[in-house]
Amino acid sequence: MSTAAPAGSLPAANGLPPILDRMRAQPKLPMIVGAAAVVAAAAAFLLWSRAPDYKVLYTNVSDRDGGAIIASLQQMNVPYKFAEGGGAILIAGDKVAETRLKLAAQGLPKAGGVGFELMDNQKFGTSQFAEQINYQRGLEGELARSIESIGTIESARVHLALPKPSLFVRDQKKPSASVVLSLMRGRSIDEGQVSAIVHMVSSSVPDLDAKNVTVVDQRGNLLSSARGTNQGLDVSQLKYAQEIEQGYIRRIEAILQPIVGTANVRAQVAADIDFTVVEHTDEKYKPNQDPTQSAIRSQQTSESAQHNGGPPGGVPGALSNQPPVNPSAPIVGPRAPNAPGTPPAGTPGAPGAPGAPGATTTATSGAASGPSNTRKDVTTNYELDRTIRHVQQAAGGVKRLSVAVVVNNRDVADAAGKVTSRALTPAELEQIRNLAKEAMGFSQERGDSLNVVNSAFARDAESGPAPEVPFWRDRENIEMGKTLGQYLLLGLLALFAWLAVVRPLMRRHLASAPPPAAAPAFDPVAEPGPAGPSPAESLREREANRQKADMDYAHQVADKDPKLVATLIQHWMNTDE
Repeated sequence: MSTAAPAGSLPAANGLPPILDRMRAQPKLPMIVGAAAVVAAAAAFLLWSRAPDYKVLYTNVSDRDGGAIIASLQQMNVPYKFAEGGGAILIAGDKVAETRLKLAAQGLPKAGGVGFELMDNQKFGTSQFAEQINYQRGLEGELARSIESIGTIESARVHLALPKPSLFVRDQKKPSASVVLSLMRGRSIDEGQVSAIVHMVSSSVPDLDAKNVTVVDQRGNLLSSARGTNQGLDVSQLKYAQEIEQGYIRRIEAILQPIVGTANVRAQVAADIDFTVVEHTDEKYKPNQDPTQSAIRSQQTSESAQHNGGPPGGVPGALSNQPPVNPSAPIVGPRAPNAPGTPPAGTPGAPGAPGAPGATTTATSGAASGPSNTRKDVTTNYELDRTIRHVQQAAGGVKRLSVAVVVNNRDVADAAGKVTSRALTPAELEQIRNLAKEAMGFSQERGDSLNVVNSAFARDAESGPAPEVPFWRDRENIEMGKTLGQYLLLGLLALFAWLAVVRPLMRRHLASAPPPAAAPAFDPVAEPGPAGPSPAESLREREANRQKADMDYAHQVADKDPKLVATLIQHWMNTDE
C-alpha cells in the first residue's frame, strides 16, 4: 500500500489559497511584497500631506460672473472649490496667476458697467443727443471702475447730471453727481476715503464742485455732507496733530534716555494746533521824509491879468452893465532908428529911451489907462509813500504745548552689591527739566507748560531683563517638533505592524511543511504489533495543533489590538481582490 496519495493531497488538506502556495514556493516574494506595501503607504501619506494648497482666485463675484468663471475653469481642466459660502472661488496656489491672465483674456470677470468703449463703434448718422448720452454713460462707467479699484468697495454706480451749455451767464447751471457704493462684507469706509472719492469725481467732470457730489452706501447712509471746511477736523488734520505730538515725544525721550536709561523715562505731549487760515492786507500812507527829494506827481498853474479896467461904477442900469469897449492902438508908429531927424539913442526923447513915446506899449498903456488886476494859481501834487502788505498765515501752527515727563528712580548698588532704588536729587530734576525745555522749544509767551515727576516704576521693581528662551521652548521649534513627531510616529507604527503582525503571520502561513515519513514496508511474516497512528494521521494532527496555536495567538492579538487586526484583514481582502 503506497502513501504517495496522502502526501500529494497536502495542499488541499492545508486549505491554503493558490497565491499563498506560490509565495511559499518563493521565500523572498513575501518580503518584497511587504516592502512594496510599506513604500506605497509612505508614498500615499506623503501625497496626502502634500495636497495642493488652494488659494483665492476671485472673491465677491456676482452670480453671472461666477458661473462664467466656473465654466471657463472646467474647460481648462483646473480643479476648484468654494469657500465662505460660495463667496470665494479657490484653485491651486501655483495656478492663480496663470488662470487670472487666461480669464482676463476672456474678459472675466466682467465689470458692472461700460466705459468709453461705447465710443469705439459709433454708427453713421448718430445724432448729437445720442453721442452726448453715450459720452455720459462712458464717463459714468469709467468713474465707477476707478471707484471699484479701492479695496473696501465691491461695486459702485455713478450718476451724472450734466446741464446743457448756455450762451447766457445767468442761465448757466452747475453739474452735479451722485455715487452709490456697495461695500464688501464686514468692511467699512472712513471719512478720508469718502473725501477722496468726492474729489476724484469732482476733478473728472468740468465745472463740478465737490459740494455737489453726494455719496451713499448700499444701506442708504449718507457718507458725504455739505458741511463747510471750517467745521470740525478732518482725518489729515488729526493725523498731522498726532505726528507733531509724537515728534516732540521722540525728541524729549531721545535726549533724556542717555542720562536715565532707555526704560526709565516716559513722556507725553498734548499740542494745541491752530488750523485757521488768516489773510491780512495792510495799506499804509506815510508823510515824505525829505521834502526836497519828493517827486511831483502833477502840477497845474492858472494865471490871469486884467488891465485898463476900473472898478464898475455909475448908476445901475443897462449902460453900466455893458462891457467896456475894446482899446484902440495909436495910429502913429515909432520911427525907424536911423531915419533922418531921429535923435540919437540914449538922448531924451529918442525912441527906446526911457520916457520916449512908444518904448513899451503895454506899460505906457497900462500906466496911462489906470489900475490892473493880476491873479496866479499854482496847484502841485506830490507822490506819497504807500505800502501794501498782503500776509497769508499758513495753517498748522502750534499755539500751545503741554508736556508731562515721568522719570524712574535711580538704581544704586551698595558695598555688598545690593541694588536699591533712590529718588533723584533736586539738582538732577532741574537738569532734566532744563533739557526737556530745550528739546520741546519751551516758550513762555506761547503759554507752554512742563511738568517733570520722579517716581519709581512698578514694573522695574521685580522684573529684570527678559531671560533668553531655550530652544526647546521656542514656539517655532515646538511646531517643527510636532510635525516631525507625527511623521516619526506613523513610521514607527508601520514598522511595528510589519515586524509584530504581518511578518510573523506570513511566516507561519508560508512555512514549508515537514517532509512526510517513509511508510514502512509491509512484512506479512512479521509479528503483528500494537496498531499505531499512520503518517497521514500524524501530519493532520500536527497541522490541527498548529492551526489551534495560530488561532489562539490570533485571539490574543485581537484582544490586545482589535484595530490592528481589522486593518490587517482589510489588507488581505484588498490583496485577494
